[in-house]
Amino acid sequence: MLTLTELKPTIEENVRTALLEDVGNGDITAELIPASDQKKARVISRQTAVICGQAWVDEVFRQVDPDVKIEWLVRDGDRVERDQVLFRLEGSARSLLTGERAALNFLQTLSGTATLSHDYAQRVAGTPVTLLDTRKTIPGLRMGQKYAVSCGGCSNHRIGLYDAFLIKENHIMACGGIEQAIETARRNHPGKPVEIEVETEAQLERALVAGADIVMLDNFSPKRMVAAVAQTAGRAKLEASGNITDATLLDYANTGVDYISIGALTKHCQAVDLSMRIIEE
Repeated sequence: MLTLTELKPTIEENVRTALLEDVGNGDITAELIPASDQKKARVISRQTAVICGQAWVDEVFRQVDPDVKIEWLVRDGDRVERDQVLFRLEGSARSLLTGERAALNFLQTLSGTATLSHDYAQRVAGTPVTLLDTRKTIPGLRMGQKYAVSCGGCSNHRIGLYDAFLIKENHIMACGGIEQAIETARRNHPGKPVEIEVETEAQLERALVAGADIVMLDNFSPKRMVAAVAQTAGRAKLEASGNITDATLLDYANTGVDYISIGALTKHCQAVDLSMRIIEE
């Protein structure tokens, strides 16, 4: 699981980019308000959700105005209800309004990812399978979404193209075969996990004999998955992928495979509905 300490440089860069595109060379609307005006505000959730993104919100207001005070009433991973207050703000009215959109964009998107991941995790609760995300993430927000997936109760596949092998059909063709691809992977980067995709039982056996760490079973039916688990007999970890729907997820979870990868965790997330309101005193 990614930690916020590891993510600190990424969060800072995410926020710099977001503020550059939103604020540019100045918030001309916020400048309508006297610079001396101090206000309080609160942010609420308009729906049931799992919250994620506290560090991104904190960083937005740190970069906009480090004098803004934030009081969090929830933590990443908490499930909240409709109209629940998430945090309170106090500081320059200009700063609160300038940081509002960027802060809520991060919080609503990452909370959407965490909420969807939580929903999927609940569907397979009680089974031994681990649900994994994929690289189908929002450009520039991969690390945040990977963190959000774990806040929702699912797990991370590889982070990118650099930390583990995932040898798919086109790689196999270009390398000259399953055995050649695995052998070259071991030679080029000893110690890196080697996963390879197969489409048939015969390819599965070749991958096992060649020493793959993980075999991705692409578009296998649940019945074929059960047979593949028996064929593998613990020689490698197995991952189910392809054409797995809400209706069939539990069937695949009960086949005995170790992992199910689901691109929807990050690419189908829907932003949580949040609202910030200035508190009249």
